[in-house]
Amino acid sequence: MEKEGASLSGADRDESPWLASYPEGVPANIASPPYSLLGEIPGDLAKARSDAPAFSVYLPNGMGASVSFAEIDRLSDRFAAYLRECLRLDAGERVAIQIPNGLAYPVIAFGVFKAGCTLINVNPLYTAAEMTHLFADAEPAAIVAIDMFADKLAAALKAAPVRHVILSEAASLFPFPRRQLIHFVQKYIRKEIPAAPFPHARLTEALARGEAAIRGGADVRNYSRALDPSAIACIQYTGGTTGVSKGAMLTHRNLLMNVAQFLAFFGEGIGESDRVLTVLPLYHIFAFTTNFLGFYTRGAKNIVIPNPRPLTNLRPAFEKEDITFITGVNTLFNGLLHEPWFTANPPKSLRIAFAGGMALQEAVALRWRELTGIPVIEGYGLTESSPVLTANPPQKVKLGTVGVPIPSTEIKCVTDEGNLAAVGEHGELIARGPQVMAGYFKQPDETGDTLRDGWLHTGDIAIMDEEGYFTIVDRRKDMILVSGFNVYPNQVEATLARIPGVKECAVIGVPDEATGEAVKAFVVRASPDLTAEALRTFCKTELAGYKVPKFVEFREELPKSNVGKILRKDLRWEELLKHGRRAPEPR
Repeated sequence: MEKEGASLSGADRDESPWLASYPEGVPANIASPPYSLLGEIPGDLAKARSDAPAFSVYLPNGMGASVSFAEIDRLSDRFAAYLRECLRLDAGERVAIQIPNGLAYPVIAFGVFKAGCTLINVNPLYTAAEMTHLFADAEPAAIVAIDMFADKLAAALKAAPVRHVILSEAASLFPFPRRQLIHFVQKYIRKEIPAAPFPHARLTEALARGEAAIRGGADVRNYSRALDPSAIACIQYTGGTTGVSKGAMLTHRNLLMNVAQFLAFFGEGIGESDRVLTVLPLYHIFAFTTNFLGFYTRGAKNIVIPNPRPLTNLRPAFEKEDITFITGVNTLFNGLLHEPWFTANPPKSLRIAFAGGMALQEAVALRWRELTGIPVIEGYGLTESSPVLTANPPQKVKLGTVGVPIPSTEIKCVTDEGNLAAVGEHGELIARGPQVMAGYFKQPDETGDTLRDGWLHTGDIAIMDEEGYFTIVDRRKDMILVSGFNVYPNQVEATLARIPGVKECAVIGVPDEATGEAVKAFVVRASPDLTAEALRTFCKTELAGYKVPKFVEFREELPKSNVGKILRKDLRWEELLKHGRRAPEPR
């Protein structure tokens, strides 16, 4: 991979002050990624790492299995041949994958890329209505889904048909006796596998037919020979935490450049001896790019968790593997800090923890460092940017910031008038770089609103300090207006998180006759003795009066996305209904 060395001329320091904080040897720009297409990766790793385990999975009962780099290359060839030779899909046709973390995921994903097709990641926990909306928008030619949710899939297919359906199992690619045992328990003892009343193939059958096609002369390498790096590799639907999800079109170059960017930024900090705990779902853009593509490219081992809830499901992985790296969101790190089995024996092998997806609360970061001895390195990104835009340099972490732009990334904050915000001044964060999407699928108006003059307008309010570190203040859409004063929920939530007895919290604005909007806090208590008055008393010592929650509601749990991000939009919807306001149900 070619690199350009960092240049620290006077102009660079003024326009890109973050370059001075780059770790030694990190380039300012990445000239080109090491691959042209994503489907090229498995063959290289099969040669370099062959029999080394690439993915291991652990079930809650401690049962596990692994696949090697060579097996992923071989099996993904078979799946690619099945798509092209047996299903007769053309290059560019869309294939949805709707399965939880497991050994089948990398085989299917790389198979789609090798076939020259476009991957669509779908959350397995979607309702039938959500699936119908996505299928109607994305129009996949085929879908690989987990058999446990065949009933929801059947309902969705009636409204939005998909030509070809392949069903996988929770224990796909486990050794034969264990796979059969797990399937028998799920189907006949727990009755967790409903009937599939639609034509379908099993994944095992698909791989067998693909193998036969290769034996018959099919050349998998031919499928993508005419493909260009600008071809769409993925249509990645946004999480929909602030509205209806949209399909971000990510090219092969987008994703490969983003992998090259953050791997260059971390340098030798990520290598083939690493074992990354992949708790976040691989169908989510954070884990998809960093864990699946990034760590795989370095020859490291992914330890995947099919279902992280409850968090005790992670215990077998920590007990059986010397985990060196963990990626997650604030709620994951906070949750582990409340698990007695984790706090009693924090992992000694852990070197790096990387947070993204939502604001990392300072109280959580401080407790994590005190317990584990390592900092949580916070970064920032969006689905639309593949996703990584910034990260804290491991040698110079600034708590409360999302770090500095990674190589080949330009970021600035602009005012409502479109002017460059001064250092320390609030403004909308906009970004430019090779990882920024090609646009939204079938939504030219939304694309035009988000991509302007080559810049991605994120909708996040941020500030930059003198050294080029960025702090995300909040989402523009989440800002609360109290008597004309701006209140940013992240600040209030960070204050609440420091209160002993607060386990989780979320803050939104609710209608108020006197002030237009008022601050309301939803709190999950770690201690039943915690009162609303105690919360307000603490907040009054830390926040201006108009920022102190006027209303407090205690709950057993808060609504979360598939990666554990607290969904303020769901809470706002509930409150609007309480106040008699008409509001569409959040997607």
